[in-house]
Formats: sequence, C-alpha cells, structure tokens
Amino acid sequence: MDQPWWKRPSTLPLVLTAMAILIIIVGGTIRINDAGESCPDWPQCFGTWGFTVDEAEQTAYWEEHPDQVDSRGPDHRYTMFEIFVEWFHRMLVGIIAVPILLNVYVANKKKKTYGDGLRNLTIVSAVLLVVQAIAGAVTVHFDNADWTVALHLSLASIFTSLLVWQYMAMRVTEGTDWKFIHTSKAFLDKQKKRFIGITSSVFILLILGAWVSSTAGGQYNQGCSIGFPNGWPQCQGKFFPSIDGPGILVQMLHRFGAGVVGVVLILSSARVRVDSRDFNEGEGFSKAAEAVTGLWILNVFVGGMYIVFANANEFPESFSLLHLVFGVASFIAAAVTLMMLRLATLAQPDVTEEE
Repeated sequence: MDQPWWKRPSTLPLVLTAMAILIIIVGGTIRINDAGESCPDWPQCFGTWGFTVDEAEQTAYWEEHPDQVDSRGPDHRYTMFEIFVEWFHRMLVGIIAVPILLNVYVANKKKKTYGDGLRNLTIVSAVLLVVQAIAGAVTVHFDNADWTVALHLSLASIFTSLLVWQYMAMRVTEGTDWKFIHTSKAFLDKQKKRFIGITSSVFILLILGAWVSSTAGGQYNQGCSIGFPNGWPQCQGKFFPSIDGPGILVQMLHRFGAGVVGVVLILSSARVRVDSRDFNEGEGFSKAAEAVTGLWILNVFVGGMYIVFANANEFPESFSLLHLVFGVASFIAAAVTLMMLRLATLAQPDVTEEE
C-alpha cells in the first residue's frame, strides 16, 4: 500500500526542488536589484560572515582591497538590502547542501528498492551543487559578466530538473500509477524528437534571456525604447530596427529567439494533440506540451509588460522577476515532458533496462 506523502523517500527530492526554486527566485531578486556585486569576496562578504556592512565599513574594505573594486568604482556604496539578498542567496546554497547529502545517503541505503540509477542521480545532483557554488564564485570574480550569469542560471535550472526527475522516478517505483506510463511504444517513438526539440529550444531561450538580462541592452534597456508600442512589441518604433544602436542587437536576438521557440512549441503541441486523438492515448503528453506552450505565451506577455510599464527612471522589478520565474518554469515543464517519455519507455514490456 502506498505510504502517506510525509513518509515517502520521494518527499525529500520534492522538498529539495522547492528549495532550489527558492534559490533561483532569490538569485533573480539579486539581479533585478543589481546587487550581484554587493559581496565583493567569496565565500565571505566584505571580509565578514554577516550582511550588516555599513558604508564606512565598505569604504574601509575598498581601501584595504583595491583589487576587488567592482565595475561601479570605489565610490559606490551598497544598501543593506542589496548586501542581504546576496548574503541570503549564499546562505541558502549552504543550507541545501545538508539535505542534498542526506538525499545521497537515503538513495544509497535504499538502492535495492530504487536501483543504482537513482542512487547515481543523487550523486550527480550533489556534484552539480558544488559546481553551482563554484559558478557563483566565478560570477563574483568576473563582476557578473553576461556569460557567468547565463552559466549560473543554466546550471541552477538543470540542477532543479534533476531533482524533479528523481522525484518522478521514485514515485513510479513507490507504486504511483500515472496514466501516461501506460502509453504505447508507437506513440512514444513518434514524440521523442518533438520533446527533445521542445526542451532544447526552451533551454537555449533561457540561456539567451539570461545573457540579455546581464547586458546593457537588457538590464538597462539601452537597446529598445520603452512604452507601447514603440518599445514593445516594436523596438525603437520599428519591428525591424537598425541594429547599429547600443544593445539593440541583443534585444532583437532575444525577441527573435522567443519567436522561433514559440513556433516550435505551437506546432509541436498541435502535432502531439493530433497524434493523441489518432492513437486514442497520450493525453497526458498533449497536456504537458500545451502547458509548456502556455507558459511561453504568458512569459512573452510578462516580458512585454516589463518594457511597456517602464519609465525613464526605473523599470518594474516585479515583472522582471516574474519573467525569470516563468522562464525557468517553462524549461522545467519542458524537461518534464522528456521525463514522462523516459518513464513510459522504461515501463514497456520489452524494456529490460533498470533505472
């Protein structure tokens, strides 16, 4: 008989998934407040383990460590909130390390039940967390260079997806009877390339979005103008503006990429829906593909509102954070379609591979 949810070993990766999402949200808060350099050293912050660093202490630190002055110069002073969110982000990464190690221990202890594959997956997750910490240090060292921000977010999204994969695989082993698991091999084989295309395209768009957000063309909107319709959906009052202006190229690459991904998602989800009707099965896969498409549509709207509601002095930070959250959610939802495909394939009678 299936255990209550609080007694299942699969609850641990689910909790870890929630913690990972919280870390991503806090990381997004750091970016939209331009606080990514508010702790110049790592793993400490201004040479301390706390976040209460006033302006005088910042001045003293810059004088003692002139080589760590960031791109804003030695005269810039960070607010307590900016320092706190960076400090809190690092603390959360440290806290999650404890249940991640527990996750490895539980999976190893119960490998006879869940198999070596899931035990190895927990080890990969633990290693990826260490890599994430290193990527965070690299991001600080290079003063939030665009490629470091994209790397950091990409690794965090992959890390979260692995935890979701562990949860789903463990639930199947624990006896959950999701309908999609019983889908025929013929239907699954027809969807494989589509779901790979959906997931890879959304992932590329996520990387592109992170790159845009950390450049002048995205973070400070020095590319396209603001307001409706000149800033969005147009750029500088044109749908095809000259890319000679500063930041316009990265803005248009992001928008063009979003458009291409949208075409892929809409066509793919439509084909999955048709196949679902033709095969009289696979409704779960169709709904999953449509969910990814729906998140993409919603995120395009949120991204547009970020520009529409901006003014000459500031941009709506809440829309920026939502844009990040929906972007990550789109990738995780797309990755879930591949996880569903994998679990259903493993459940086929002629498959002997164990997870």
